[in-house]
Amino acid sequence: MARQDNHFEAIVLGTGGVGSAALYELAKRGHRALGLDRHPPGHDRGSSHGQTRVIRQAYFEHPDYVPLAIAAYDLWSELEERHGRQLLWQTGLLQAGPADGLVISGVVKSSETHDLDVERFSATEAMKRFPQFKIPNGMEAVFEKAAGYLLVEDCVRANIAEAIKLDAVWKQESASAWYDKGDSVEVHTEAGSYSADKLIVAAGPWARTALPSIHQQLTVVAKHMHWFDAGAPMNQSERCPVYLFETNEGIHYGFPSLDGSTAKVAEHSGGILVEDSVVAFPRDVDLDDLQRVTRFTEACLPFIATDVRDSAVCFYTMSPDEHFLLGQHPNHNNVLIAAGLSGHGFKFTPVLGKALVDLAMAGTTKLPIEFLSPERFRENS
Repeated sequence: MARQDNHFEAIVLGTGGVGSAALYELAKRGHRALGLDRHPPGHDRGSSHGQTRVIRQAYFEHPDYVPLAIAAYDLWSELEERHGRQLLWQTGLLQAGPADGLVISGVVKSSETHDLDVERFSATEAMKRFPQFKIPNGMEAVFEKAAGYLLVEDCVRANIAEAIKLDAVWKQESASAWYDKGDSVEVHTEAGSYSADKLIVAAGPWARTALPSIHQQLTVVAKHMHWFDAGAPMNQSERCPVYLFETNEGIHYGFPSLDGSTAKVAEHSGGILVEDSVVAFPRDVDLDDLQRVTRFTEACLPFIATDVRDSAVCFYTMSPDEHFLLGQHPNHNNVLIAAGLSGHGFKFTPVLGKALVDLAMAGTTKLPIEFLSPERFRENS
């Protein structure tokens, strides 16, 4: 009887962005599933927090992400309808940078490859259309109407809440180890042990310890987010879009004001290497990071004040090529992994969760995730 109570069809280890989505997907399909996390839903100790995340389709990182992004929009809409709350806001996204830079050239390539609705402007044309921004000479801009932002903590909580409504089990317990038993997987926590036919590991910045055999492929960097006083033109009601600029100092991004008084701005590039424990990493404001962000606001955001009102830290878990590791564990047939989302994964979480559940429960998926397979690093591991 004890084995029956503690045995599941699938266990999800880590219920942040991808893990919460996978737990919800398992529950939707009627599988007996357990989600485990050391922190409560929507916590601020990992990667999936900080009020907002950008969602976009014209993906400058690689055109292969576009079909996954489009599929994710449908799944976010389904979650909103089931949960009864808006989670995705399509404010549009203004991106600016050199025409031959990473961002503009990548957006143009993805939009042309997949016939996406993206407008292209000179700097002067963009500033006339969006007077909230100052775009340096020599830059171009693109605008994606379908893009916007997600309310990150609300999304995670919605996934877990809806999964529980569908009879999934969620427990706040810290896992100490997992073991592949051949025909099952066993997970040990401080409260006891559980077994499952399949294990999905989506541990975010803890992946280096949760996936010890591939930890050398992952690097964790701390990222700071800042909220500044914002003038009225930055309010969402003033049709202010999400924005992302590539300049000589890196890539910075930000959001319209959600509260009518402050707006979030952060640097996507860079980051501080986390060499030891994520839990022990200091949460103090990093002055070098804040100075870079402030210089960006002074140069490009005339309606953002330089006084910082709040700051937070989240973590990017980086893969060697900055693309996700998604699929079957290279060394364990019953273990599926999502790791190395490299700071651009949250928007995809419902479709990544769906792909993992496809692989776990059916052994295959129709979703185009081959380019994200962990097997691509096997030769170097």
